[in-house]
Amino acid sequence: MATPAETAAMRHAIALAARALGATSPNPVVGCVLLDARGEVVGEGHHQRAGGPHAEIHALRAAGERARGATAVVTLEPCDHTGRTGPCSQALVAAGVTRVVYAVGDPDPAATGGGATLRAAGVDVEAGVLAAEAAAGNAAWLTSVRRGRPHVTWKYAATLDGRTAAADGTSRWISSAESRADVHRLRAESDAVVVGSGTARADDPHLAVRGVEGAVQPLRVVVDTSATAVRPGARVLDDAAPTLVAIAEDAPAPAYPHRPADPGARPGTVRLPRAPGGGLAVPALLAELHVRGVRSVLLEGGATLAGAFVAAGAVDRVIGYLAPVLLGAGPAALDGAGITTLPEALRLDMTEAVRIGADLRITAVPRSGSGTGTAGRPTSTKEI
Repeated sequence: MATPAETAAMRHAIALAARALGATSPNPVVGCVLLDARGEVVGEGHHQRAGGPHAEIHALRAAGERARGATAVVTLEPCDHTGRTGPCSQALVAAGVTRVVYAVGDPDPAATGGGATLRAAGVDVEAGVLAAEAAAGNAAWLTSVRRGRPHVTWKYAATLDGRTAAADGTSRWISSAESRADVHRLRAESDAVVVGSGTARADDPHLAVRGVEGAVQPLRVVVDTSATAVRPGARVLDDAAPTLVAIAEDAPAPAYPHRPADPGARPGTVRLPRAPGGGLAVPALLAELHVRGVRSVLLEGGATLAGAFVAAGAVDRVIGYLAPVLLGAGPAALDGAGITTLPEALRLDMTEAVRIGADLRITAVPRSGSGTGTAGRPTSTKEI
């Protein structure tokens, strides 16, 4: 059983891992803390970027000779394969670490097995310490490995009566300045930000991160099936962040200066197949993003785009900013989700409710087995 010092170290390792959210894809976020025999920290580190040293290597370098006889506390099972870096399991053995405590087993067939390698080398290994907390922090990567698609967070701002704009279409600003700043934090923690053609036409959004020091800019994605919403001079076409515009295979050539996009190049325009209903299919879009190394998506589009993702079972987390405002009329936050009766409702489990400025930020995840959009159901061919 993990000692109190090891449990405290795991919580710290989870916090270390979170520092790199949005910067490590397609790799996971990982934190590592090394403890000596007295339970004192002698080294720590986290995986900072794809291709760079893993968390264990940073911690071992920080500890130096003090790693001999130490306990390594790691948020993810140490890897057992050679990629752009060597196997962490063998690095821990070579450094003389005598005990390893990790939270989540590695589900990646190419990297798993570190625990077995450590045990075979005589290292004491304990798994599952604070597993739920560590898995929540690594939800994007775990979703990508287990489901073969990015993890999707749907973010919206609404009044207390559920309106995202007034009847005349005005929506700036429903939420507080503090909430809008918090959205930039969410963008900075995501690999891609996605909007639809309606949002592109109405708001000409920029979608880049502002006010977050050291942020890696996410991929800006516009779903523009008919190639009519993104026009020359659109803000998403500037150089502040990379942009991908997804259009139908049979759509006309876009009006803006564009270039084909392939997985190995800076994105531009990509053509995707249409779904039977005529729009782009959610699975096709997510598969394209996954190929490009996107592991976390922040869905910022309007009600129709959100409805398509919910209907497709492709919403893994919902973050709503509720403002103390009443409008009485205007568009709702969600539309076209394929829910026609209460038994079909997508039930959510609330994981957090906090005050942000004048607003309330609610975070929730789909309840297993609930409704149209449950994460456990196969992805549908709902078009967008």
